[in-house]
Amino acid sequence: MKKTVYLVRHGQTFFNKMKKIQGWSDSPLTEIGIKQAEIAKDYFSTNQITFDSAYSSTSERACDTLEILTDQPYKRVKGLKEWNFGILEAEHEYLNPPLPYGDFFVPYGGEGEEAFKKRIADTLMDLVQKDIGKNILAVSHGASCRQFMRHWAHESSVDQEAPLANCCILIFEFENDIFRLKKIVNHDYTDLGL
Repeated sequence: MKKTVYLVRHGQTFFNKMKKIQGWSDSPLTEIGIKQAEIAKDYFSTNQITFDSAYSSTSERACDTLEILTDQPYKRVKGLKEWNFGILEAEHEYLNPPLPYGDFFVPYGGEGEEAFKKRIADTLMDLVQKDIGKNILAVSHGASCRQFMRHWAHESSVDQEAPLANCCILIFEFENDIFRLKKIVNHDYTDLGL
């Protein structure tokens, strides 16, 4: 059965605004982050998209975003969490190395890039294979979304070099155990002063 997976990045957080490294550490949504989630919700409503099931990273920022997008029950899933940056969590982003990060965070107690990519890919594969619904919502994080895109890039003609904005929506088609990215929805936040 063909399914559609809507993979959404959470809204802006205080750590995003403060340029802090935010992986497994957490911070709440800002007022702008809440408005971004409302804009994403309007996208789903305007396009008459409803969900048969919903999943979120266990991080508060992802759960709070999902609860704005829909009022239906959802499952919190640890495998959808952001990259673990070890002891560099909550430090300033200037400590990040140039991309790609590779195994930079491993000596600091964090995850290597390939292990992280595999975790996200395996988690979403497991969820979608077991889910009997046709429209599935998953709320996760910026690097998680990007690594999932990279994992399936060989099957997709859609790509984006620019960063994935908060509350962007990645629309994947899932059939025969293959994910194909069909569309990236980056909302217009001009009115929010961004």
